Amino acid sequence: MKRIAMILALGTLVALPAALFAQKDHGEVGAYADYFRYSPGNTASNFVGIGGRAAFNVSPVVAIEAEMNYDFARNYTTTYSSGTGAGATTSFVTSSVRPLTGLFGPKFQTRGPLKAFITGKVGFVDFSVNNSGNVTATGATNAVSAVGGSGTHLAVYPGGGIEGFFGPIGLRAEAGDEVYVDNGAHNNLRVTFGPTIRF
Repeated sequence: MKRIAMILALGTLVALPAALFAQKDHGEVGAYADYFRYSPGNTASNFVGIGGRAAFNVSPVVAIEAEMNYDFARNYTTTYSSGTGAGATTSFVTSSVRPLTGLFGPKFQTRGPLKAFITGKVGFVDFSVNNSGNVTATGATNAVSAVGGSGTHLAVYPGGGIEGFFGPIGLRAEAGDEVYVDNGAHNNLRVTFGPTIRF
């Protein structure tokens, strides 16, 4: 009797994690940190922010994905000379621009727990302005409500990356070129990294 109980207990210990981590691949949800190198002309600014995404698999190798992220204000360092020979002066200035990006499109992926993928998405980037200097939920909400205004531009995003899973939990890294249209096309490096959960 004790032997049967021990075999059942051991079987449960082996089967339970296998059942919990059984491969399901209907879709994914995830959060990420993003880096956006905003290059409107001869100058470039580095923004960082947070975002989320959801994907639904239409086949084992094709998913439809939507994502949105909000970048925080950027500090600039400026150095200037007064012209009197007294030397240079340095000051820190906080930009009031906070990009909000929303993208939607297909993701083509390999099979297995370690996946390589490429993606091509379309959407928008909105350069909202917030002079409060604070990061708040209201600032992000106001950025979303401003979409469609004069600061909103068409965006196209080709990219690719890798994601690895241990059961339903994984990590994803991605990089691409976020191109937005404003009197011509402007190329901007975009990198994201964060956890993802597959269901």
